[in-house]
Amino acid sequence: MSRTRFPAVAGYFYPEVADELRRAVVNYLDQAERRLSVPKAIIAPHAGYIYSGAIAASAYACIAPAHATITRVIVLGPAHRVYLRGLALCSAESFTTPLGRIPVDQEAIEHIRDLPQIVTMDRAHALEHSLEVQLPFLQMVLDQFSLVPLVVGDASPEAVSEVLVRLWGGRETLIVVSSDLSHYYDYDTAKALDQETSRNIEALRSDISPERACGCMPLNGLLYLAKQQEFQVTTLDLRNSGDTAGPRDQVVGYGAYAIH
Repeated sequence: MSRTRFPAVAGYFYPEVADELRRAVVNYLDQAERRLSVPKAIIAPHAGYIYSGAIAASAYACIAPAHATITRVIVLGPAHRVYLRGLALCSAESFTTPLGRIPVDQEAIEHIRDLPQIVTMDRAHALEHSLEVQLPFLQMVLDQFSLVPLVVGDASPEAVSEVLVRLWGGRETLIVVSSDLSHYYDYDTAKALDQETSRNIEALRSDISPERACGCMPLNGLLYLAKQQEFQVTTLDLRNSGDTAGPRDQVVGYGAYAIH
């Protein structure tokens, strides 16, 4: 991979023209409910913006009050394109979107590189959308920040949690887990399944299955750690593509959550 990881899904999952992208994200954020407390971690969906952008905005609106405080963001998303064991870094020194460049936090990466579950795999990042679609939201709500991008493959909750403990930091660090919920059920079935999954997320259960959340590996790791630290999860939004921009015969579920 070159020194920069360039966008793979701009123009497909979200607008590739900067002004259009900026307007789209601002519109989603303006419609989101404002919260007073800033979470330590958020869970946000990663579909095309017309489907899940409004739900993701519910999570990102929560961190807007800390726009000058949060300077490091750890983004963990599932591997859709390649199989891997563990959590994958990449060799890029920055990620770009139509809104500009984000530096990769090399100091933070060195702090986890010795862990056995950490690998470097550029292929895992090259076409992966689960991390990329989170970045424009971060760019719009934060002033300046560095990034620790992790594509998560086959990894236990304990293995993911160990990485998060190393990176946890203080108020300057935000954790973002990228995950959609159920896939391709009819509307009513999906709604019932996602409501049950949402209750399990709120209960900090770290046994969410791939059928219930495609990002279950990073999600379970975050929930495992949150339970150990006696954090609480709040559901901010819970909808599916049948509520936003798609038909209702086969839908994808989306949830947004804040962890305090």
